Amino acid sequence: MIRMLTLAALALACASSPVLADAGAPATAVALPWGDWIVAFGQTAQAVLTPLLVALVTGLIARFAPMARYFVSKSVVEGMVRRVTDYALNAVAGAAKGRTLTVPVGSAVIAAAVQRAADQVPGFVVKAAGGLPGIAEKVFRRIALEEGATAANTLAPALAAAGLAAR
Repeated sequence: MIRMLTLAALALACASSPVLADAGAPATAVALPWGDWIVAFGQTAQAVLTPLLVALVTGLIARFAPMARYFVSKSVVEGMVRRVTDYALNAVAGAAKGRTLTVPVGSAVIAAAVQRAADQVPGFVVKAAGGLPGIAEKVFRRIALEEGATAANTLAPALAAAGLAAR
């Protein structure tokens, strides 16, 4: 604080010294080019801060892009599983949304959903879901099955019907 006051007093003395140099002469105005100083300071600040801001934004993008990609791919996979499951529930006789399915009907629904995914879903979405066996597992978890249903008696026959092996 004291240093700041000292610098302010020095600046005032330097600015007013031409005025006081000749006390007998008529008073003349002293023009301080403070507008030029502000412009020069702004240009310097811009030259220094622009690369820093670009580096900061680039670093933030690099840090958060993998998380954004994860959330986007996860939501795409979940939407795809929902759509192929809804399709399979409508396509298989004896299956209905909201009903508890028996083991044979559940296997047929899983096989129909996997077949629909194989036929209609882009490859990168299938890959993000873990391949066709991964889609089958997600559909298996999504549908309501009777109490005795397990992966061995429901999922394995569905994978066999679709021509796939369990992971």
